[in-house]
Amino acid sequence: MSKIDFVVLKEGLPLFAVECKTGEKNINPSLFYFMERTQIPKFYQVHEGARDYKKKGIRVLPVHTFCKELLLP
Repeated sequence: MSKIDFVVLKEGLPLFAVECKTGEKNINPSLFYFMERTQIPKFYQVHEGARDYKKKGIRVLPVHTFCKELLLP
């Protein structure tokens, strides 16, 4: 089983979890596993490609879009 690459916290509470991939097609099954078993409100799979879509509550998006939406450099 894979792992989530990181979880962002605010005041000790999780805001979102991120899995980083090079490809953009398949959602890592571990994201569904953790989504069902945790109280983390948002899950992202970030990749180097161009596709941007959502499936069963998990957003798959390009890294540049992810950084832009979160106001990261």
